[in-house]
Amino acid sequence: MTIYGFHASQEQISPAQLLRDVQQAEAAGFDAAMSSDHFFPWSQRQGHSGFTFSWLGAALASTSFPIGSVCAPGQRYHPALAAQATATLGQMFPGRYWVALGAGQAMNEHVTGEKWLDQESRRARLEESAELIRRLHRGEWVSNHHGLVTVEDAYLYDRPETDEHPENTVPLYAACVTPESAQRAARWAEGLITLNQPGGAQDQVLEAYREAGGKGTVMLQIHLSWAETDQKAAEIAHDQWRTNVFGPPLDQDLPTPAHFDAAAAEVSFETVTEAVWTSSSLDAHAEWAAQAGEKFEAIYLHHVGQEQAPFLDAFGEHVLPALKGDA
Repeated sequence: MTIYGFHASQEQISPAQLLRDVQQAEAAGFDAAMSSDHFFPWSQRQGHSGFTFSWLGAALASTSFPIGSVCAPGQRYHPALAAQATATLGQMFPGRYWVALGAGQAMNEHVTGEKWLDQESRRARLEESAELIRRLHRGEWVSNHHGLVTVEDAYLYDRPETDEHPENTVPLYAACVTPESAQRAARWAEGLITLNQPGGAQDQVLEAYREAGGKGTVMLQIHLSWAETDQKAAEIAHDQWRTNVFGPPLDQDLPTPAHFDAAAAEVSFETVTEAVWTSSSLDAHAEWAAQAGEKFEAIYLHHVGQEQAPFLDAFGEHVLPALKGDA
């Protein structure tokens, strides 16, 4: 049965409000949740960037459903620290936390002052970091590692997987938006998450992952906009998400919200609604999500507006029952 979850957008909503939102999502009938992880928002209009790992502890402690998150190890997060953070969540909340590892974006990573690597080097660093995290999660002592990252004498004393509870692992999924990255991720990932794209390009990402031998759960994050009228839904999408319609290399290399705002100055409503599923019709949103659920095992719904309560109420009352066959 397809899982239908709620996406918690750290770059759009304050941590305190987002904590209330994820609690409301569980009460509304969502099966799970996932969280983004940003140092900067995509736009000055979005205007938030809470620390995801702090938020996750509070969110998992105050709900009972699974919550995962994305993470870009290698620059802003040294892989040893990413391993420690994810292991701690897995140890405290067994079976409820997963992490999707990605190669990162300059907007979040440049703050360290380290060089922003070329795409090939970033992908290689991701693969190296994923293996280091996995080794630390297994309880290995990691030392004298000198590659694109350096690790000296690292060991995790608290881990999700122990001799007493070997099943309590933290799955290391891959966060991918292109077929090329998905094909490479099939080498190491335990599953995949991607997002809806114009022309159904997410299906090509899924196909590339499976054809390359990718195993495990495949998940889709859906950017959507819902409001009482089509016009209002389109206005919300354009206001909040027009800085998010760019593909590589622009979305990976721009460093600040001001750069994204400048790049998006002429983005049209039509361009945004190609990337964001936009409608006032709850039936339309249910149909779109159901179609996505035919290919992906978990669907995370992200209403791109900053006010989540009306969306959660409406989807909890109308869309989720339809998707789960309760209507």
